Amino acid sequence: MFKVLAESGSARTGELTLNHGVVETPVFMPCGTYGSVKALTPQQLQDVGTRILLGNAFHLMLRPGAETVQELGGLHAFMHWNRPILTDSGGFQVFSLRDNTNVDDTGVTFKSPINGDRIRMNPAISMRVQAALNSDIVMAFDECTSHPATHREAQASMERSMHWAAESKTNYVGNGTLFGIVQGSLYDDLRTQSLTKLEEIGFAGLAIGGLSVGEELEAMDAVLEALLPQMPRNKPRYLMGVGTPTDLVKGVCLGIDMFDCVMPTRNARNGHLFTWDGVIRIRNAKFKTDDAPLDEQCSCYTCQNFSRAYLHHLDRCHEMLGCTLMSIHNLRFYHDLMGSLRERIATNALAAYAADLLARFADANRIGLRS
Repeated sequence: MFKVLAESGSARTGELTLNHGVVETPVFMPCGTYGSVKALTPQQLQDVGTRILLGNAFHLMLRPGAETVQELGGLHAFMHWNRPILTDSGGFQVFSLRDNTNVDDTGVTFKSPINGDRIRMNPAISMRVQAALNSDIVMAFDECTSHPATHREAQASMERSMHWAAESKTNYVGNGTLFGIVQGSLYDDLRTQSLTKLEEIGFAGLAIGGLSVGEELEAMDAVLEALLPQMPRNKPRYLMGVGTPTDLVKGVCLGIDMFDCVMPTRNARNGHLFTWDGVIRIRNAKFKTDDAPLDEQCSCYTCQNFSRAYLHHLDRCHEMLGCTLMSIHNLRFYHDLMGSLRERIATNALAAYAADLLARFADANRIGLRS
């Protein structure tokens, strides 16, 4: 299912074989929460280099309903996407909708963000939903621990997640690949306990959850530096909900294989564009008459055909085409970044290249958000 192909320090390239294709790692996964990456067609996603994307079991359960998607051929057929899909379990919504949730040891009761109805989610329901969606990678149901949390609060949350992880493994009846999620907030001892328990249960892949939820960047880095050397070499490692180009470069250097974040597409819709020389904020007046492409080094459809002035104009007029063109660029940039990192790992030339990238990206804001 997963094999390491090359290593450079702690970083590695690999192949992840899934039901709908082989994914080269390290890889970035765009967020298609509702079965759609905003402003882009599936064909455009393929054209920019997307190999795998993320959907959300909780939101798809609410609309249109997992049974509806199943009757229509599963999520791949429903959204006309023939490459792999990872589905989040709904555990992050325990955090993001925390003001309208009630958590107990058997699951979570949500207040629907659509109509206020009471919605129940637990490991059995999450596994049933993800099986109906026919996800390639299925995430165990967990509780994404809020920040800040005391050691006692984080331990209780982590232990609940580990109980739910075992129930997820027992209840999943499908042909996808099941990942467990390491929790434990910012506490190294809890992270180690969580990892040990997940290995006892037995998962094909391991994710790191509960980060990029409000903690300082240095705190996240410290957790990863302590945890990653303990994680098994022969399993894919997925850092959930992260992040900026800087986060991706640092994560790859530490040994992360998979990332997801709404940032490239959300920021694109807000005129915040990533280039090899840092960030362009296209709404700035100085771009009104700038006839240069967004990035001279980029071969995406947007950069090959349109000027900064035209994108500035579309954004100022709130034209939907602007969201599409800028999303195409940002996702192509992310995929090209991951491809360049894979190439440097394979040639054992990562260290100097990563240092150069981090210097270039120093001005990028860190806003890692999980959908």
